[in-house]
Amino acid sequence: MAEKKLRQIAIYGKGGIGKSTTTQNTVAGLASLGKKVLIIGCDPKADSTRLILHAKAQETVMDKVRELGTVEDLELEDVLKKGYGDVMCVESGGPEPGVGCAGRGVITAINFLEEEGAYTPDLDFVFYDVLGDVVCGGFAMPIRENKAQEIYIVVSGEMMAMYAANNISKGIVKYASSGSVRLAGLICNSRNTDREADLIEALAARLGTQMIHFVPRDNQVQRAELRRMTVIEYSPEHKQAEEYRELARKISENEMFVVPTPLEMEDLEDLLMEFGIMEAEDETIVGVAESA
Repeated sequence: MAEKKLRQIAIYGKGGIGKSTTTQNTVAGLASLGKKVLIIGCDPKADSTRLILHAKAQETVMDKVRELGTVEDLELEDVLKKGYGDVMCVESGGPEPGVGCAGRGVITAINFLEEEGAYTPDLDFVFYDVLGDVVCGGFAMPIRENKAQEIYIVVSGEMMAMYAANNISKGIVKYASSGSVRLAGLICNSRNTDREADLIEALAARLGTQMIHFVPRDNQVQRAELRRMTVIEYSPEHKQAEEYRELARKISENEMFVVPTPLEMEDLEDLLMEFGIMEAEDETIVGVAESA
């Protein structure tokens, strides 16, 4: 019998795009499909596992290292917790504010988890939920060190979210040349902007990838979050729960992994103008204040 291949996935996207919420709801969807999943939160805010664990914040690897004084005294059970659907959860954490590199916690955590056997043979997926759109330093580790082979970018029809997706694609290109990391698709976390699905489909095509799923905006997500739960656990029959199950199914079955083709800034602006997101620049009004 062929050995089961562990799929390691990193989720990137502009800060505030709903990346951690999307990740946790998707992972809950995978758990409902019977998949075994480990989430590694790679954000110093340590909010990547709260909906799975029903917790305000999980104690992080870096918290415990500071408490113990050394990573050598850290035990796996100190930082690895089981949540909804038997999903295993770890938060890397970061340094105290203003001290050291925030990405250091990611490196420390991943090395520790590998050495202590957290990547068990029964796992189907590992998800790395990575801070904002940072593809440098420790935050690039999931793609730089050949950990995650699949990258999904959470995006919306807002201009800065698309800029971020394009920049992340540039980072993937850089690391793809020396490793197996590939872009697996864009997840549109809707902000109800004009022609949003069409715009993200067009961006995906220009990047050489796919919009793997369009997640509609629904207040049920916020209602579930107030209970520190995913929608799939809070209201499994709700239509939004089915959206996340569908996204989980698509990721589980996905076979489209590409080296992306990032756009030049002018091309990205042309795309935004084509969809009416951005107006053509009028040099005669640049720097002119609004008249009384």
